[in-house]
Amino acid sequence: MALLVGAAPTAELTIDFAKLRNAKGVIRLCMTAVPGNFPACGNEAEAVTRSIPAGTQQLRLTGLPRGDYAIAVIHDENGNKKLDTFMGIPREGFGFSRNPPIGFGAPRFAAARFSLDGDTETQQVAMHYLL
Repeated sequence: MALLVGAAPTAELTIDFAKLRNAKGVIRLCMTAVPGNFPACGNEAEAVTRSIPAGTQQLRLTGLPRGDYAIAVIHDENGNKKLDTFMGIPREGFGFSRNPPIGFGAPRFAAARFSLDGDTETQQVAMHYLL
């Protein structure tokens, strides 16, 4: 019992992926608590990044510290580890936590931010395809 004293509470997050165009390639996810590292996560050591088969409809993350986060997702259909664009317009799917309105460029961290403050939370990320 002494090992649990002072342990930070953790939570479980389920992420549902909606409106995937197909099951080709992979889904690349970046979850960060640092506004300056959103949406790409960069080299942030505390960021949660995952690559999963595009046929996956749901991802469960456990043992997460409670706090505020934002999620960015791309559907990397050709598996080249980047979001392909044509003249600045994404050719592959993308989405964000809280599904903020899409304008020119990625939304700000604040628009995609959600609080992970209970034992379990679910976020649905609706994918967008422009081309």
